Amino acid sequence: MRLLSTLYGAAARQRRRWYASRPAARRRLGRPVISVGALAVGGSGKTPVAAHVAELLARLGERPAVLSRGYGRAARPAGVVVVRDPDGVRAGVDEAGDEPLMLAERLPGACVLVCADRHRAGRLAEERFDVTVHVLDDGFQHLALDRDVDLVVIGAADAVERRTLPAGRLREHPDTANLADALLVEAPSLARAASLAGRFGAGPVFRLARRLGTPVLELPPAREPAPAPEPAVALDAAANVPSGARVVVVAGIAHPAAFADDVRAAGYDVAALLPFADHHRFSARDVARVARRAGELAADAVLTTEKDMVRLRPLAPFAVPVASVPLRVEIEPAERFRSWLVDRLRAARQSRAGSR
Repeated sequence: MRLLSTLYGAAARQRRRWYASRPAARRRLGRPVISVGALAVGGSGKTPVAAHVAELLARLGERPAVLSRGYGRAARPAGVVVVRDPDGVRAGVDEAGDEPLMLAERLPGACVLVCADRHRAGRLAEERFDVTVHVLDDGFQHLALDRDVDLVVIGAADAVERRTLPAGRLREHPDTANLADALLVEAPSLARAASLAGRFGAGPVFRLARRLGTPVLELPPAREPAPAPEPAVALDAAANVPSGARVVVVAGIAHPAAFADDVRAAGYDVAALLPFADHHRFSARDVARVARRAGELAADAVLTTEKDMVRLRPLAPFAVPVASVPLRVEIEPAERFRSWLVDRLRAARQSRAGSR
């Protein structure tokens, strides 16, 4: 395993060298590209950060497009899939993938496009929708596309990981983070984030803070439930699931146990965790199992992630209340990050204007 990791790391390093020595091999879009990526696989929070950056850009008056490869799609139509245009969502989970659809539902007014060739997706976004900036989701290793800003997310567990795949979780050697324009480090304080980032030798450094929002009961029961013990907490189908509710947690993500811990820390009585593989395609049998377990434990509701909800929704209606728990991130200090990003965009546009 150690030998395989050494070979994997060497291959990743050689790939970067190949692109670095051949600048023409990296295609360039007409509008600035902000890449959000990570060194580690799964669970670093790249997609929530991409959503946060897109929302920030929209508040600045930009018209952002999020470009994704759509990992885990059940169907792969030829060409670019427009998951969302400025007027609404245009694709389902099979064609879009769970994370792009989650982004599409969260980012009204933005564009979300899926294609293995993200240069092609970006060209379409510019020509058809006149977007002003691109956000490349999970883009640090997507070297075929030139970018103006490289943001690298360092999750809480990633900062101490030194091994590449398959023995460890890293896609590349830790020193590759030196190539980032900024590190976003999940840590309890900015000082701690800077300390952890020092292991990678890159800067500037911003603190990444993640928090769970209030679970929203999106999918009420389809029918009157069978007689059961009186629930501990009354649920309103149009309202939130209140803290203190007894819940079953369902998670098909990189780290299901961590999500359950966060739900517990938010004040919910977690009766059970039903974990699934990341990007798991839920079946009717899975849904029946979840409902059965919730009934056995007299749970008030089932809590799941936004990413899981887009894969569960096609199987509705359900026999139990199901709520998604929004994950939101903040990049701190917020004003310093905003100013830094605005300066980088201005420089990118000046560079493009000068090269014409």
